[in-house]
Amino acid sequence: MAKYAPGPTPACGLRTDTDHQVVRLAWEMTRGLLADGTLTVRDLPVRLCTRCGHMTGAGTAGDCRSCGHGSSRVARRSLLVFDRTAHGPVLGRDDVHAAGAKAPSHLFTIAHHVPRLLVLSRTRSHGVDLAPFGLEGMVLDPRAGLHVAVLAAAGEFGAGRPVMTVTENAAADVAAYGAPFRRHGPMRLRYLLHGKIPYETAASDRLYEVHRAQAVKDLFTDWYLPLCAARERAGISAVRIPALLKLLRRAHLARPTTPPGDLLTDLRHRVAAGDMRWMTDVRALGCALSDREDTSGPTGPTRGAP
Repeated sequence: MAKYAPGPTPACGLRTDTDHQVVRLAWEMTRGLLADGTLTVRDLPVRLCTRCGHMTGAGTAGDCRSCGHGSSRVARRSLLVFDRTAHGPVLGRDDVHAAGAKAPSHLFTIAHHVPRLLVLSRTRSHGVDLAPFGLEGMVLDPRAGLHVAVLAAAGEFGAGRPVMTVTENAAADVAAYGAPFRRHGPMRLRYLLHGKIPYETAASDRLYEVHRAQAVKDLFTDWYLPLCAARERAGISAVRIPALLKLLRRAHLARPTTPPGDLLTDLRHRVAAGDMRWMTDVRALGCALSDREDTSGPTGPTRGAP
């Protein structure tokens, strides 16, 4: 939470892997995964910083990420580990929401080549305490804790199909470590890959004055651009912002009072199948906008809309 500059708090609030409900769920899931053999506790050699005792890794020596000290020593510690070879691929097409025709095959390759034995316990100042499992002074790796936080939030808000929005680089970093923590009861967590949005360009008042689009400013920044980011995973170029704004304005002006039933049905099928091409189709986009207003009002939430 200290990593980001102060700003408006999301309407649903903030969750971290140190929140009480997240910790309780992490303990419950870890206990079950240990019981069925998915996770194990093993005594393994590691390197510890000679100054502060932080675990610097299991491989070659390096500077301590906690205090910056350059010296470490070899020791043996009990660690929480996940042997991925016994549990199939750690990332597949079904784990990605709205993959469509652009399945991220490079991410599957990266996940396939992570180490066979993944260490899920760390020496950090924050995280899910693993002392209840005999691992005093250690916490659950945040790459795993992140998934538990998403599942805990989904349970709190009654979301049966939780989806984590994440960039491709972040997915490559966390997917393997989160693999054991993507299912809980009937819930199965999936990833929605997205690119970065140049909000400094999109927030310019001059942009909306030039294109006479003040009426759709909030719609553009809060609804349409996030959807575009899910379609353009490599990121949205700042030079494309005006064209996207003009497209949304055209669709907004042309939106029907009542969306045609066949078009709305087709749109919902395309959304469910991960086909994001509708976002650049003025007629389909207008239909989505009209349905969005019918579902929640012109400025309300969009929980029922595509």
